[in-house]
Amino acid sequence: MTLRLFFHSDELKANVEVLDCTPHENEFAVVLRATLFHPQGGGQPCDTGWIDESRVLRVVQEPDRIVHYVDQPVKPGMTQIRVDEQQRCFNSRMHSAGHLIGHFIQAMGWTPIKAHHWPDEGRVQFKPAEGAREVDAQSVQYGINQWIEHDLPRLTSLREGVREIGFGELPAYGCGGTHVRSLKDLGTVTIASLAQKKGTLSVHYSVD
Repeated sequence: MTLRLFFHSDELKANVEVLDCTPHENEFAVVLRATLFHPQGGGQPCDTGWIDESRVLRVVQEPDRIVHYVDQPVKPGMTQIRVDEQQRCFNSRMHSAGHLIGHFIQAMGWTPIKAHHWPDEGRVQFKPAEGAREVDAQSVQYGINQWIEHDLPRLTSLREGVREIGFGELPAYGCGGTHVRSLKDLGTVTIASLAQKKGTLSVHYSVD
């Protein structure tokens, strides 16, 4: 089982052990004892970066390990890994913005069912619960801006072995993704549109 260093650390560099490097089509599949690289999953794109001088192209979660696909082979043993800071920052901002949307819409009586925190495709989807109220983009935008203005800090905790992420007094979500340290790091979140189709509410958004 690959140790997920990103669960409890915001560091972007670490010295780790390469356990295996195997040719895979035109790439090389690398397994590390521990990693800072977040794999694709939970609606979030994977981190990219470098293992030694090899470029990490994609990171995939398998049942019992995380596999890093790189452009050239790396030697087994200790080496340095480096996460691409710009991409990690963007992914963390998108994911954190999705949490805020989830909190606001859920408070209006909707249940979050799916999220997609990708560039130019950001959206969170909901199903109505009993007593669900109508929601408009302007009210969502205002509510999120208020939380950002108050710069709520990220809070990380474990409950029954599940990692939970919250911001300030907002409820925590069970989540394995990466997030900003506090809401001032979000920058500008724009609620682009709300749409309902077959009972599903989709909130489309972006970060700048």
